Amino acid sequence: MSASAKPWRQFICRACGLIYDEEKGDADSGLAAGTRFEDIPDDWECPLCGVVKADFELYVAVMLPAATSRPTANISARGRGVVVIGAGVAGWSAVEAIRRRDADVPITMVTSCPGDRYHKPELSIALSRGLQPAALVREAAASAARRLGVRLFAETYVTGLSPTSHRLRTTRGTLPYTHLIIAMGALPAMPAALPPALCWRVNDLTGWSRLQTRLSTGPRRVAIVGAGMIGCELAEDFARAGHAVTLTDVLPLPLAGMLPEAAARRLGAGLAAIGVTFAGARTVAGIEPMADGSKRLAMSDGSSVAADEVVVATGLVTDSRLARGAGLAFDKGIVVDPHTLETSARDVYALGDCISVAGAPCRFIEPIAQQAAAIADAVTGRGDSRYVHRQPVIRLKTRTVPIVVHGTPVRDGEWRVVDDTAELLHMQQWHGGQAIATLQAGIARQAIAA
Repeated sequence: MSASAKPWRQFICRACGLIYDEEKGDADSGLAAGTRFEDIPDDWECPLCGVVKADFELYVAVMLPAATSRPTANISARGRGVVVIGAGVAGWSAVEAIRRRDADVPITMVTSCPGDRYHKPELSIALSRGLQPAALVREAAASAARRLGVRLFAETYVTGLSPTSHRLRTTRGTLPYTHLIIAMGALPAMPAALPPALCWRVNDLTGWSRLQTRLSTGPRRVAIVGAGMIGCELAEDFARAGHAVTLTDVLPLPLAGMLPEAAARRLGAGLAAIGVTFAGARTVAGIEPMADGSKRLAMSDGSSVAADEVVVATGLVTDSRLARGAGLAFDKGIVVDPHTLETSARDVYALGDCISVAGAPCRFIEPIAQQAAAIADAVTGRGDSRYVHRQPVIRLKTRTVPIVVHGTPVRDGEWRVVDDTAELLHMQQWHGGQAIATLQAGIARQAIAA
């Protein structure tokens, strides 16, 4: 069979979940449509997270036989079934993992959003690439539901959970379940001084789409509150798209809570080079709407920032109402067994942004596939995978100064410079006489092993 006659394949990044489609290629990294995976150079990098070709693996979507590739029958009539709360990366990953093991178990998905499948990490780099909302959707919710045999309740809200009776209450009625999987994500943290009606939160495709519409009319003044990973990525993306960006933070340097000073300064210089104004060591005391539709941010040091749009990127929090109302253990997230992902209630599991492991939230894309596999094995009884939590590699998607951190840095560790040139800052953190973490800033090539 000639190369041109072979079916197109897809390959998924094990680190961030990006899918490379041979038919579409990747124009941003110079790969024309129709570029076969084997023809990609070995040092090609994931356009989102920076890992190389070796970190991709073949991806084959689950396709049910025609007889079962339709929304499932009523769960109560079948006497068993799985209900999934949430249609983000975690929710759909759980469904796919279950379907790889069991084509027949009824699955119902409940989500407050439309449920379309998209790759969330792309939201922080999409504007400068000129992407429209439709281009970010990998698969429409209805198509995914048909392919995976899921009964989808889109734009439906969960109102309560009764673990003892195995029932979930929603705005579309009460759903019985044999197993429940909570994948409801996390919400943007909103400081009291920031009125939600005057601010944007870019945490899902719906919110990003509305902001993209406002920014598509021409150059705007954008104030981003919070210089963490998302805030820094959005600042660069908006600046590259032609907007005047002011990035504010309570700390004196961007990402200063995560990075050593030398790396934070390098990041700040990179952002400044593309026109981002950084206003550090101050908080937003209040926001005043102006007569022309703009906003004035009053800062704690007496200064002010004028903006047409205000974006809040001050971190994420897990909504505790469902968990606490159902009596589930909660500690900065829904507490789960570190190996099975089962909550404190029997037959109720959770994964993704909404969980905490050993008292720490788990808000990275990389562990979700393994979390989904462990839950799917437990729910179907067709495997014995156990989740093993490891600190994911931290990758900042800023093209001016891409940053990669391996290992688990600690607050009282000592950062030592290994190499410091105009192109690369390489550091190690030492603690207890051992190197426990490595950092590289300013180069987007393959990560240095810890």
